[in-house]
Amino acid sequence: MLRALTLLFLAVLPLWVAAQERVPVGALQDMLERAEPGAHLILAPGRHDGPVILDRPVTLEGESGASIVGNGQGSVITVTAPDVILRGLAISGSGQDGAAIDSGIRLLKGAERALVEGNHLTGNLHGIDIHGARDAVVRGNTVIGSDFHRVNDRGNGIYVWNAPGAVVIGNDIRLGRDGIFSNASRRNVFRDNIFRDLRFAIHFMYTNDTEISGNISIGNTLGYALMFSDRITVRGNLSLGDRTHGLMLNYANSADVTGNLVRGGTHEKCTFIYNAHKNLIAGNRFEGCEIGIHFTAGSERNAITGNAFVGNRTQVKYVGTRDVEWSLDGRGNYWSDHPAFDLDGDGLADGAFRPNDLMDHILWSQPAAKLLLGAPVVQLLRWSQAAFPAVLPGGVVDSHPLMAPVEIPVPEALLPEEARAVAQARNRRRDDADALASH
Repeated sequence: MLRALTLLFLAVLPLWVAAQERVPVGALQDMLERAEPGAHLILAPGRHDGPVILDRPVTLEGESGASIVGNGQGSVITVTAPDVILRGLAISGSGQDGAAIDSGIRLLKGAERALVEGNHLTGNLHGIDIHGARDAVVRGNTVIGSDFHRVNDRGNGIYVWNAPGAVVIGNDIRLGRDGIFSNASRRNVFRDNIFRDLRFAIHFMYTNDTEISGNISIGNTLGYALMFSDRITVRGNLSLGDRTHGLMLNYANSADVTGNLVRGGTHEKCTFIYNAHKNLIAGNRFEGCEIGIHFTAGSERNAITGNAFVGNRTQVKYVGTRDVEWSLDGRGNYWSDHPAFDLDGDGLADGAFRPNDLMDHILWSQPAAKLLLGAPVVQLLRWSQAAFPAVLPGGVVDSHPLMAPVEIPVPEALLPEEARAVAQARNRRRDDADALASH
């Protein structure tokens, strides 16, 4: 059997080697025009001129130092055929037409099962556009976008539109508008990517049945903005030093949000939940924000359990007239400002916790009342609410608080970047409001 397999391999090897062709500088267009389906073209070091269109299944791979440079108009590489592989290329020189979605790599309808791997894309409007191509895989690429003053003039690192089955893994994305912008898509996987110096790290609109896991957002305006999307899994992501929100659920329903860390000391809100229903928010850590969770606009039937609220100036902001229970199956959340006791040693505090009182509601509706915070009447009001719970307003109630917080480690290699992001956020001119308003 071994002898037969060896003979078969030796017989096939010449055919495989023959399928590889080395492309000298200046010959790319000609060799693409005469390439047979399945051809494997290896670009020699140097500049190869674009734009190029791949209309048949080929592999385009670059030796070290090989680049494809566009002419400043349109996309540098456009793929319309299935089973195309793009690997190890430096790609630059796209146009800057936002309406045309000029990109370094554009995968159009028909480019099923494309593999875009280990490329370095710089100076393009959009980095990689998966536009209608099913089951594409984009992994291990570096995408460096633009830093135009106007956010809306920038492109996205990876733009996904109506691309079921797209898998985006292990990419390093920096500068531009959004790291990944997914619109009108489904059944996607976005895993183990890192995002820096962007508006949103990951931005969803109408994207359903999709996984976001193991990603890292450092020093962006907002980490994970999930809007008008259902049945998302958001698991094990980090938001470090992002400037406004770590995680936002806006009209996002039936999501599982578990094991994420939002931290940094610069966030206005670790998490913003707006008109989002039937979500599981469990085992996350929200730390060092102005507000731990801002919960508003009639969000209902959400299960919030096992989370840690650590060192937030306001742990929860919820304005409502009825009680909302934040525990599930007898297990609540950890609150760093809850002076709790656990006499029976079951890991649960012996008393319920309300993160907000009547004075909080007054301050949210009448900010000028902050001038009275040190007045004896305010202290008397808070004491009376603690002594007579019947006078408490509606709001969040955790009937089974935890005694210990969930710990979510951050790799040591990221700590210097996190520190730089926090310092920059505190020193920069505040233009974040404009960035969010322009969404």
